[in-house]
Amino acid sequence: MPAKKKKSLHPLVGNALVKEVNRRIRLARTQWDAHNNKACRRERTRALELYETLTPEQKDKVPQSLRVWLRYRSEKYFGDHRTPPEKS
Repeated sequence: MPAKKKKSLHPLVGNALVKEVNRRIRLARTQWDAHNNKACRRERTRALELYETLTPEQKDKVPQSLRVWLRYRSEKYFGDHRTPPEKS
């Protein structure tokens, strides 16, 4: 079993934060394409949490296609009106 990663003492800021948001959205999209719903949901949630911390100027640096995918998938497939995943 791999070792757990330690949380960084220095939170991401600026361009590093934008890059991490982009990376997480792309990873979630890859998991979506692979029909790996649990991993997609996890990465989408993490990406959304980070995305919400961005300033409006930083949000503009996230490519439009990634922003649209994040919002569209979030509302349509993972919204509160959907059945939550089973707890296992």
